[in-house]
Amino acid sequence: MLSRVAESLYWMSRYLERAEHTARLLDMNLNLCLDRTPASNEGRWRRMVALLHGPKLPDTPIDMYAITQALTFDPSNAASIVTCINAARENARQVREQCSSEMWEQLNQLFLDIKGTSIERIWEQEPWAFFRSVKDGSHLFQGITDSTMSHGQGWEFIEIGRSLERAGAVAALVDNHYSAFAERDPSWNEYLEWVGLLKGCTAFEAYCKVHTAELRPERIAEFLLLNAEFPHSVRYSVDKVKASLDAVAAVTDGRKAARVNRLAGRLTAALSYGQIDEIVEGGLHAYLDDIRRQFDQLHTAIQQTYIAYSIESALVA
Repeated sequence: MLSRVAESLYWMSRYLERAEHTARLLDMNLNLCLDRTPASNEGRWRRMVALLHGPKLPDTPIDMYAITQALTFDPSNAASIVTCINAARENARQVREQCSSEMWEQLNQLFLDIKGTSIERIWEQEPWAFFRSVKDGSHLFQGITDSTMSHGQGWEFIEIGRSLERAGAVAALVDNHYSAFAERDPSWNEYLEWVGLLKGCTAFEAYCKVHTAELRPERIAEFLLLNAEFPHSVRYSVDKVKASLDAVAAVTDGRKAARVNRLAGRLTAALSYGQIDEIVEGGLHAYLDDIRRQFDQLHTAIQQTYIAYSIESALVA
């Protein structure tokens, strides 16, 4: 597979996952506002903006309308939903021949739906309906991709991009939330915040099936980080990255893939054998910092191995 094709499929998938994650967090935050006072909403919105690399906020009280506009429709914000959808569509357009017609139609429809609306229109009606359409559009694209695209190297790079983006987003969200609330005395407001974290990862019902509705910070962290069966857990996503990298390595030069597979294997082992009590005792923030550093190393290795490698290395191989 050409490196430019692998790169476009990889980034198409990452950008679409990023847009879906942003839509989910905005939807969750707007819903939680119904049960909270304006003062109690302040910290949560500021944390979300920092987490999503949004605009710098003034010290004055937050403006939910302005924040939602910046994270949804601002084309100058590299992390906004409209920017991510545009980037995903542009990457798909560059490798149109690799995508099925159904994939292109769905992504193009999502692009047109977002282009045809505005913050004024969704704010006057019901913002949750718009954000749900973004989430549903992303999920539909994933399902169409799995059903209509051959599961060869191109599909594997889509899986790698989506899973690596998801793992990094969930790890950052857990770190952000745990640092803010884990040491506080439990209260009704804090209970809602932990519900918000689980819903922000589409994990509330799945968590309750495993641990019932008793929301304990350590159990929530364990579920979102180390659960091997839940699609939005960090471990599950990393396992998918490792499986896809193994599949790509099987049809390429094994020596070329040695470093990237070694990094993926080390990351998989850290999550597979991790114990939440040991992680918390040693410091969850430090642990997640190390995990995110390994994500960055893995991303760089993927780029150097399959996308931006030198001509000399290719000739030697």
